[in-house]
Amino acid sequence: MLLTISTTHQPASDLGYVLHKHPDRFQSVKLAIGQAHIFYPTCSDEEASIALLLDVDPIDMVRGNKRKMSGSFALQQYVNDRPYVASSFMSVAIAKAFSTAMNGRCTGKPELADVVFPLQVKISVLPAAKGGENLIRALFEPLGYSVDCKRLTLDEKFPEWGESRFYEVSLTHNLRMSELLSHLYVMIPVLDNDKHYYVAESEIDKLLEKGEGWLGQHPHKEQIIKRYFLGLKGFSRKAKEQLAANEPQEEVDVSEADAAIKKPRLHQQRLELAKKQLLEAGAKTVIDLGCGEGKLLRMLKKESQFTKIVGMDISYSELLKAKERLRWEEMSDRQKERMDLFQGSLTYKDDRLSGFDGAAIIEVIEHLDENRLKAFERVVFEHARPKTIVLSTPNADYNALYEQLSAGSMRHSDHRFEWSRAEFKAWTEKIKGKYQYDYNILPVGELDEQYGAPSQMAVLTRIENDN
Repeated sequence: MLLTISTTHQPASDLGYVLHKHPDRFQSVKLAIGQAHIFYPTCSDEEASIALLLDVDPIDMVRGNKRKMSGSFALQQYVNDRPYVASSFMSVAIAKAFSTAMNGRCTGKPELADVVFPLQVKISVLPAAKGGENLIRALFEPLGYSVDCKRLTLDEKFPEWGESRFYEVSLTHNLRMSELLSHLYVMIPVLDNDKHYYVAESEIDKLLEKGEGWLGQHPHKEQIIKRYFLGLKGFSRKAKEQLAANEPQEEVDVSEADAAIKKPRLHQQRLELAKKQLLEAGAKTVIDLGCGEGKLLRMLKKESQFTKIVGMDISYSELLKAKERLRWEEMSDRQKERMDLFQGSLTYKDDRLSGFDGAAIIEVIEHLDENRLKAFERVVFEHARPKTIVLSTPNADYNALYEQLSAGSMRHSDHRFEWSRAEFKAWTEKIKGKYQYDYNILPVGELDEQYGAPSQMAVLTRIENDN
């Protein structure tokens, strides 16, 4: 059972300070079921790696186990994968071997506790019986990790036995060491969905302590809590209640709150106008192309006119946020039949985009490279061809009113272009002539007499051929 943590931070030898483990020493920590060994496979100013190796004694494991294992055969407590996989044993070893670092302290160089390190973690054997690679990604990717998974075969000599439930996992991220260790402490037993000790109420405090600052914002926090407590509903409920109570409440200035009531934020105005146009068009089946975290989907869900509501986005992590915003896990089967989410791109033909009455494309096209616009046009207007499309994009003319923007700059670093009102009108004229879509352009936001509104929306309606 092996875990390694590597960095290319300069100097990489700082890894020894932040983890309180000297690179020149082979160290061991006594555990209830064996030992954990800590050593450095490599350590230089350019690159350093520390390894945590668990040497689990299967006899001690059985002797110290006060509960019977939940296996399906009599010798389960003697014949099992516990000595060989990352599980709650590994979490205990992390807490013992790196307790000071996990608590955010660094004695030798205190400033390192707050340093963001480029880190790579390798877990040699990680079980994920229920969910597999999808579950591993769903847990770590929302936290910002790049995840690489390799599923292991049961036995290379007998390939006909098939693949196992075990994975070799590599995680890459830039973050503080205390954050990394807290993530691993919680997530490893969550993936294994087992613990080698009784789950008591004190585990609630441990989870909330290690999950402070990130668990409350995780799109799969309910699943994490449920699996952490092995499905014990009482502990899970208490943990969720305490987590909600501990979440900081945003302070809002009274004057700002009054202003928000009188004038919704610009993005909210875009969404409200998009919903209004889809309702007035009589659309029953709608798709939000580039749905992000699902704000528009949640608004559409409340309208009974829409019998089918679908969201598509290129970002998997955004889709996870959308599921959380829609309270997907709490939906009835009937509600889930009405809703759908999938990952996809607006520049590749996809049959899943076809057959809808209406489509929303809100503040999306400006994130595309202009040389990909032709592909976007063909995908949406030639192949998908919804009856009504509501599409919004920033009005570059209005940028002159933003004091912080210098001439020629754009509102967001990820924008590839921003069109003036004349450029947007010219583009919609081209769409009308080439793909047979009539259009109406509407301002979004507060109008300025000279520069127009901050955003502009085209409502494009497919021209039906009477022939």
